[in-house]
Amino acid sequence: MDTAYSWTCTDAHGEPMTDPALGGRGFPDQAEAEAWLTEEWQTLADAGVAEVTLRYGDEVVYGPMSLAPPP
Repeated sequence: MDTAYSWTCTDAHGEPMTDPALGGRGFPDQAEAEAWLTEEWQTLADAGVAEVTLRYGDEVVYGPMSLAPPP
């Protein structure tokens, strides 16, 4: 299997959210993963996602990053 970029999502209690619709699918590159998040962050937040982390395979690229709007 090829290594791909993916988002992991956690709820407000820090618990993982494992629904594949929440970004668990693979993206071929970081730019596509970030473009997807740019389009979908509000949907994720509405589904209860509090933070996201970008991964490349098992490695953390960056995160966790809050989806809360700025104050």
